[in-house]
Amino acid sequence: MTALLTIIVLVFILIAIWQMVKIFDLAQAKTVNSQVATDKDNTINGYLMMGFLAFIYIITIVCFAKWGNLPLVSNSASEHGSTIDNLMVISMAVIFFVQTITQFLLHYFAFKYKGEKGKKALFFADNNKLEAIWTIIPVIVLAGLIIYGLNSWISIMGVDESDDPLVVELYAQQFNWKARYAGADNTLGKANVRLIDIDRANILGLDEADPNAQDDVITTELHLPVGKPVLFKMRSQDVLHSAYMPHFRAQMNCVPGMITQFGFTPTVTTADMRQTPEMVEKVANINKIRVKKSQKLTAKGGEALENYEFDYLLLCNKICGKSHYNMQMKIIVETQEEYDAWMKEQKEFKNSLVVN
Repeated sequence: MTALLTIIVLVFILIAIWQMVKIFDLAQAKTVNSQVATDKDNTINGYLMMGFLAFIYIITIVCFAKWGNLPLVSNSASEHGSTIDNLMVISMAVIFFVQTITQFLLHYFAFKYKGEKGKKALFFADNNKLEAIWTIIPVIVLAGLIIYGLNSWISIMGVDESDDPLVVELYAQQFNWKARYAGADNTLGKANVRLIDIDRANILGLDEADPNAQDDVITTELHLPVGKPVLFKMRSQDVLHSAYMPHFRAQMNCVPGMITQFGFTPTVTTADMRQTPEMVEKVANINKIRVKKSQKLTAKGGEALENYEFDYLLLCNKICGKSHYNMQMKIIVETQEEYDAWMKEQKEFKNSLVVN
């Protein structure tokens, strides 16, 4: 009954609005409305354009003052991270410079050359010189950025096999990650999703007959030795995922049915990153927010939130399903000694299989 009454009230409200609009139209029937802007209209719009230009610049200055420190610039933890950061800073500087100039010209010309009765705008039907200038300059700038970006990409992706990189497979599935280490032989065994056998704990579909697979190690946590080149081989079990490690400036799609790869050398251990002034400040701010939220939760009978502690993370950067937001794995960068000690505690594939 309540729903019916609500619908009836809404219908009457819509009818009332419709009648008011009709009354307004009748009241304006004798008003002259030529639909042509007057000099006064053009002047108002011209000043509004300048006002909007001032608003753009003011809000830009405020944003730079309050949030100007890009969160990922200066805290890269891989050898190629500084190259990516430089490319980003250069691109942002060029974009900001061009945006500042073009927005000023756009709004100023709209003000200066606003319509006036009896005044005809000066225009050029064709000007080869101007067209050459605004074509050649962007071409040179964009070509420089593209060449710099391609050279950076080639240097990053050119993993030198002579450096004997640590080979690790990142296995993506809705909605978690698994890491597979190549073992003592540093060669990953063959694998295929058709070989997955949950009953025997062969969760990644490794070929049990392949000798290279026998010493592979499967983990739910990614440990990396600092200063050691790492070559990641990436697979997906179900849909398109994207392995994203923001602090290492690394991202690569994980595509079902094929193997993709990405390599980098971690340069900062997790313990050292936690001690940097920027990270200490960030963690302190996060925990302040958590304390306030915990107070509200406990007041309602809920549980308090645990204190946040920084960790490197492997994230999925593709919207891969309803639990995409929770698809992450902790990355621990540590010394070679700590890594070796951790690896000794892990089970090899041949020892983790369940015998039927």
